[in-house]
Amino acid sequence: MRIYLVRHGQSQSNADWTVNQRVADHAIELTDAGHEQAKAAGTALAVHLHDSLVSPFSAGAPRTIPKVRLWHSPYMRTRQTAAGLEETCLLPQLNDGIPTEYRIPEKSGSDTLHHSIRKPGDSWFYDKREHMLLAEQQFGLFDGLNDDEREKQFPKEHAYYQKCRAFEGKMWPKMPQGESRFEVCQRVHQSFGTFHRDAARHGIENIVVVGHGTTNRAFVTMWLHKPWEWMHQEPNPLNTSIRLIVDGEDKGYIFDGFKGGQHAGQ
Repeated sequence: MRIYLVRHGQSQSNADWTVNQRVADHAIELTDAGHEQAKAAGTALAVHLHDSLVSPFSAGAPRTIPKVRLWHSPYMRTRQTAAGLEETCLLPQLNDGIPTEYRIPEKSGSDTLHHSIRKPGDSWFYDKREHMLLAEQQFGLFDGLNDDEREKQFPKEHAYYQKCRAFEGKMWPKMPQGESRFEVCQRVHQSFGTFHRDAARHGIENIVVVGHGTTNRAFVTMWLHKPWEWMHQEPNPLNTSIRLIVDGEDKGYIFDGFKGGQHAGQ
């Protein structure tokens, strides 16, 4: 399988962490910069998909592309990021003098092969779906509080968290009325059955997953069977960064993403 892991664009809480004190985490939206970041990521992804997945032209043979399914978490900021990707991740018009038409191989219930037709300007994505298990880590009563506030309001829970943290153990402590990173890994792992079934039953072996910082690191940890220490040491991905995994091998970032509203490469 070919998997593109995308973190959402800059959110209102990325720009101002106190937003979490007023707005439930699932309802936090992108900033204006975050919407533009999503569009920029979509443009970059379209180029990469074309270079990687479009069959070379040969006389008398149509250009074919595989099914690419777009997944996102149920949070508002990932829904909005997925919409931004859809807007700009488009099939190109090739300037080679040959009429451009893209065909997606399909199989009917009788396994008869046919094709659906796409044209330049159509979305690269075969369709878009939402997966509940891709939600961000639940911080519970710690949500929107800084470290001093957590210590003051929840001294026992904070002390336990700090003890684990001292031994590089942020994977294990559970947030009060929330969840641990370990639990995020468990539920993200449960989503894999969906992706494997789609590949086996419907031939969908290319997916784009729009998630969150912790969720995407959990995805890599579980998909590639990495030790828990890897997730602790791995930096949080930048906004709209795109990480590629191909057939169980981490290919790294194909798009750097954005930090503080600026492109990481600037």
